[in-house]
Amino acid sequence: MNNKLLAIGTMAFDEIITPTMESGKVLGGAATYIGLAASYADAEIGVVSVIGADFPEKYLNLLTSRGIDVSGVERVTDGKSFYWKGKYYDNMNKRDTLDTQLNVLAAFNPTVPKRFLDASVVMLGNLDPNVQHKVLDQLTPNKDRIVLLDTMNFWMDSQLAPLKNVIKQVDVITINDEEAIQLSGESNLVTAAKTIHNMGPKYVIIKKGEHGALLFYKDHPFYAPALPLEQVIDPTGAGDSFAGGLSGYLATQQEVSAEVLKEGILRGTAAASLCVGAMGTKGLEVSDKEAFLQQLKKLNRLRTIA
Repeated sequence: MNNKLLAIGTMAFDEIITPTMESGKVLGGAATYIGLAASYADAEIGVVSVIGADFPEKYLNLLTSRGIDVSGVERVTDGKSFYWKGKYYDNMNKRDTLDTQLNVLAAFNPTVPKRFLDASVVMLGNLDPNVQHKVLDQLTPNKDRIVLLDTMNFWMDSQLAPLKNVIKQVDVITINDEEAIQLSGESNLVTAAKTIHNMGPKYVIIKKGEHGALLFYKDHPFYAPALPLEQVIDPTGAGDSFAGGLSGYLATQQEVSAEVLKEGILRGTAAASLCVGAMGTKGLEVSDKEAFLQQLKKLNRLRTIA
């Protein structure tokens, strides 16, 4: 493997309302969270996305300061960036989407930079499956390549056939428990994972929020706990941060096995724990690699009997 991670996803403005705080318009988007979380690993990272004229240069500079290649980010000079507004309740697992404006994302035609056409790890962030497919079509052959996919129920409702076509081409899928049930048509997570596995992915990762994550591979499920946190400030981007921590780690490995996936899940969980500790991307912005490794140590202690 060549140590390259290519991440595809949105770069956006989010506006977040929780029971105690309102963020105003802040940096968001799947590619943003994935890139920042992946940057804790020693990998070459490139992101493919689209932004409007209103997207501040300082946000691009933030990514480049973390070693992330943004040459695959297209700026539409007469357009506006993707915007999402959501509201959380006392139970942070429940949220309502108040507004979604696709803007430049509606006509997004991704172009993968030449440097990342041979990337060994490709993280297809939550996005229209037709766009995800266009990215896969551009890549040059790489026998060691691992393709990961993150998706959500919106695409299951509106683009199920294209989504299933992309799922056939991926090695790892990461979705939450409700999405796994919807995609599979099964009410039990074990049978849901088997059904999704038969759609194409070798590895199925089902995220359960504060209750951790499950990896299904053959008949040997693996459970990774979430870190117990005194306070969750904002869960927005936690799933994308998980995907970034996981895919960044995979890009540093010579090969991917079930054991490597298990370690990657722990690193994804550590990144997500940093994300939820502040509004928007701030938790990832202010946390350096040492803070990330400290979260990883806490996770490993949870799995060790004293």
